[in-house]
Amino acid sequence: MSFAFKPTITTIPIIGSEQEFPVRRVYCVGRNYADHAKEMGHSEREAPFFFMKPADAIVVNPETMCYPSMTNQLHHEIELVIAIRDSDAIHGFEVSTEQAWELVYGYALGVDLTKRDLQAKYKKQSRPWDLAKGFDQSAPISSIIPFEELGKLTDGNIELSVNNEIRQKGHINQMIWSIPEIISELSKHIVLKAGDLIFTGTPSGVDEIKKGQTIFANSFDLNLNFKIT
Repeated sequence: MSFAFKPTITTIPIIGSEQEFPVRRVYCVGRNYADHAKEMGHSEREAPFFFMKPADAIVVNPETMCYPSMTNQLHHEIELVIAIRDSDAIHGFEVSTEQAWELVYGYALGVDLTKRDLQAKYKKQSRPWDLAKGFDQSAPISSIIPFEELGKLTDGNIELSVNNEIRQKGHINQMIWSIPEIISELSKHIVLKAGDLIFTGTPSGVDEIKKGQTIFANSFDLNLNFKIT
C-alpha cells in the first residue's frame, strides 16, 4: 500500500523514556471547576460535556506561540491532561469509575487556548464553536509523565501566571468531576483507545493574553513556559 502523501503523526515525549506517545484524539471537558463555571455564568453541577480539538492542534513544549488570526480576545485555560492507554483487563467502552484508572497511561499539563470573542459570537448565533477552540496551535502541552510516577491523582496544585503575575491557581480536588468520573462518562459516548488525550477542565482566573506576554504554567513536576509573538 502507498499513500498519496506522507501522513502526519502528532507525538508527545514521555518523561524517562526514549519512546513517544502518538496522539489519536483530543477531548476536552467544559466547565469542570465550580469557580470557573460561575465566572462563565453557570452555577449548578451539571453532567460533564465534551468538545474536541484536532490532534495536530497539539504543540509540544513550545518556546513561542504565534497569536492566532480571527480574534482580538485570546484566553488561556490551564488544564491537567490525561493520556489514555489500552488495557488487557477492560475495554474502553462504558468503563466504570472503578475500572477507569486502568486506562490512564500518564499525565501532561496543557493550555486550552480559546478565541473568546469568536466563541461568544458563535454561541449567540447558536452555531458550533469548533473554530474558537480547535484552531492551529490551540493546545500547547508538556511532555507526559507516566502513571507509575504520580499514581492516582486526586489532589495537587495547578497554576498559571502571565508575565510573573498569577492568573489561575487551583487544586485538582476542586474538579466537579474527578478523573475516573470523566473517563467513565466519556466512555459512554465513544470507545476510548490508546493515544487519546483528555483535557480535564480549568480553574477560575481565565483571562486574556496578548502579544509579547509570557505564560508559565505548572502542576506537579510538569510545566510550560512560552511567549506569545
